[in-house]
Amino acid sequence: MKQIQDRDRKELEFKLASVFDSKINGLTAELREILLDDMVTAFENRLNVLNNACVKADN
Repeated sequence: MKQIQDRDRKELEFKLASVFDSKINGLTAELREILLDDMVTAFENRLNVLNNACVKADN
C-alpha cells in the first residue's frame, strides 16, 4: 500500500500533538517528535493491514 504524503503525515502529527498535548507535555521536543512519528507510522500500518484484508475479502 502507498504511504501517506509528507504533507498529510505532518498534518496528522500536528493533530495528534494537539490531542495528546497534556500527556506528552513533559517530554523533550525530540522525544515528542519520535513518539508522534511512531504513532503516525503505527496508524498508517494498521490502515494498510485493514485495507489489504478488505481487498482479500472481496476476492
